[in-house]
Amino acid sequence: MKKLGLLFLVAFGFTSSAFAEGNPEAGKNKAAACAACHGNDGNSAIDMNPKLAGQHASYLEKQLMDFRLASKTGGAEGRNNAVMNGMAAGLSDQDIKDISAFFASQEATSGTTPEDVIEAGEQLYRGGDMERGITACIACHGPRGNGMGLANFPDISGQHTAYIKSQLELFRSGDRANDPNGMMRDIAKRLTDKDIEIISKYLGGLH
Repeated sequence: MKKLGLLFLVAFGFTSSAFAEGNPEAGKNKAAACAACHGNDGNSAIDMNPKLAGQHASYLEKQLMDFRLASKTGGAEGRNNAVMNGMAAGLSDQDIKDISAFFASQEATSGTTPEDVIEAGEQLYRGGDMERGITACIACHGPRGNGMGLANFPDISGQHTAYIKSQLELFRSGDRANDPNGMMRDIAKRLTDKDIEIISKYLGGLH
């Protein structure tokens, strides 16, 4: 029975490497090149660059693999970004797992939400806008914005306002297209500039 199980795994490509998990300690060294933009521990001080600390490892893995794919296809597939394509181009699958595990193991710093967007932001986040077909963010990202790793829904709590704004705009324009089943593109295309401003600011203090 054990031999049959082993044959099945080998036949379908499920070798030990396929199940290999990331090593945070190895990832710390491999992530040294990331520090300039994302900080030593993944808490970026630059608001246009995302905080990676505490993000789901599975989500980080997908993004790095998508950047790598874009680098190989000239941006035709994956997630196209001039800087990140180059950074991801030379990474192996294990490098990606290790780097992702390292950042996932770090603790994210807190952000804040301006008082003037709390009410409107909470309405959009928790209730959406059914008249305009805008699904509530809470449906995928949860009450505190922590997302769901298994579904590749990212933790967006405490994220930089400028980064969230830029990504919503990219989803809206279709320039970012690596979201599962086009879910974010479908939602973002219904958002106004004001909606994006409100929700981007609101997420900063959501924890």
